[in-house]
Amino acid sequence: MTMINAATIESLQAVPAGQGDHHFFLNHLATVKVGAGGSDSGLALVEFVARRGFGPPLHVHTEEDELMYVLEGEIRLDLGNGETDIASAGAAVTLPHGTPHTWQVVSDEARFLTINAGRRDGASFDQFVAALGTPTDPNAMPDPIEIDPEHVANVCAEHGIDVLGPPPPPLD
Repeated sequence: MTMINAATIESLQAVPAGQGDHHFFLNHLATVKVGAGGSDSGLALVEFVARRGFGPPLHVHTEEDELMYVLEGEIRLDLGNGETDIASAGAAVTLPHGTPHTWQVVSDEARFLTINAGRRDGASFDQFVAALGTPTDPNAMPDPIEIDPEHVANVCAEHGIDVLGPPPPPLD
């Protein structure tokens, strides 16, 4: 099932609240609000809602720069150098391509945006979300499922993301 509710950066468009292409993505909800389309920049905007404890594996984007903006909740950041920091609502985090990182939701739930740009070759981040995610109802957080780390690593590799380590350990 392909949904076409997201805008692309190729034309003037407004995406209302609650609209976009919704995907159940690594046990959280990802909504592509703006897809890169055929733009040279690869600019994409994705809204995420994730439960406490979720965090992706330690990874690095080989081509795209990433900006994370926290709308609600708290996220612990790990930039792969042993130092951590907490990003709360209103915080912005810059993640230049080539910077290993992971993060983990430490509040009950967090809602945040990622803006990715700078695609130089290959698929953009919004295409990665669609490839790894499953279209879903935007009003429901699906029940968690078992995640296949090998499948995740393979899809990441196809989209310019190198997995460097496991996800953060479970909280309490």
